[in-house]
Amino acid sequence: MTTSPYPIAISPDQVGEYPALTKSGGGYFYDDVLEYRVWVHPHAGGEDLHDGDDYYYAFATFEDAAECSNETPGAEQPLVLVRQFESINEPSPGVFEHYTTERITEWRVEWLADCKRTAASIPDFLKSRAR
Repeated sequence: MTTSPYPIAISPDQVGEYPALTKSGGGYFYDDVLEYRVWVHPHAGGEDLHDGDDYYYAFATFEDAAECSNETPGAEQPLVLVRQFESINEPSPGVFEHYTTERITEWRVEWLADCKRTAASIPDFLKSRAR
């Protein structure tokens, strides 16, 4: 059995139950992986299941999402839906703010590397960028 470099969804029974429309990117750190998504575009050769609208398939593991992405015409590479209990906002270049409002956002999967939030993540990040 191969181990994944990416975490499994925190609640596999909730996969597919999260809102389709969420924030996109940002925050620098994540708390939970909620699901992996593969968006499919009928205009790019995907099956037309929703009157020409884009749609996605949701998975608990990256590997299942990657397999779907590779086998589905019109599919994008997998994205990951993450929950952030605390995050960093950058309202203008180089200006960082600590947010403590929960948010759900889609990320590129590679952003998961070394970005799981710890108690020190945000204070250390802000300290390292203090002017």
